[in-house]
Amino acid sequence: MEFSQLDLQAIWLTIRLASVTTLLLLCVATPLAWWLANTRWRYRQVVNALVALPLVLPPTVLGFYLLLVLGPKGWIGQLTESLGIGVLPFTFSGLVIGSVIYSLPFAVQPIQNAFLTIGRRPLEVAATLRASPWDRFLSVALPLAKPGLITGAVLGFAHTLGEFGVVLMIGGNIPGQTQVLSMAIYDHVEAYEYGAAHRLAAGMLGFSFIVLLTLYWRTSQRPLERL
Repeated sequence: MEFSQLDLQAIWLTIRLASVTTLLLLCVATPLAWWLANTRWRYRQVVNALVALPLVLPPTVLGFYLLLVLGPKGWIGQLTESLGIGVLPFTFSGLVIGSVIYSLPFAVQPIQNAFLTIGRRPLEVAATLRASPWDRFLSVALPLAKPGLITGAVLGFAHTLGEFGVVLMIGGNIPGQTQVLSMAIYDHVEAYEYGAAHRLAAGMLGFSFIVLLTLYWRTSQRPLERL
């Protein structure tokens, strides 16, 4: 099984994008999930709905509005230009921003559910031992929520691998720069290069299956580990 130079670039770019996105997702999703799991704010369901919006919103719609906001006429685009960064669409940084927003619910929801499963009792016990809120979060909540963190990271990584609509709108499918695996497969199919498309698609299919199988296997083993 041989890949062209452009295919190898697309594979490397996709892995790089998924890795960076996953790290940022954990940094953003963990405190957000903690807040959603513990807040009593009356409008918290509005935040929940906003976080979950990418689950039902067509990716091209999300990518289109990101393109407007990050573009030269958008308020973020104007800010980045004034800072000397330039506009983010059609760059790797733009792909990362789009991927983080699009994959956010896949990371937030498992972590939020893990925090909800912990309950208040362990944290109250830690408080009686004079643990500060920060200590309770780091020493009690995070270790107990480890399964949710792993699930969120795996789902975020796997979901980023298969993105199409968002990366097309925000990245523009530039070979060697913003062309990810899904776009490379699309280009091969459009050019009737079904053999090359099959090699890439089969690789993604096999990798995705192994990732999900490992995740489900680990999940099924946890009840046995507690016995």
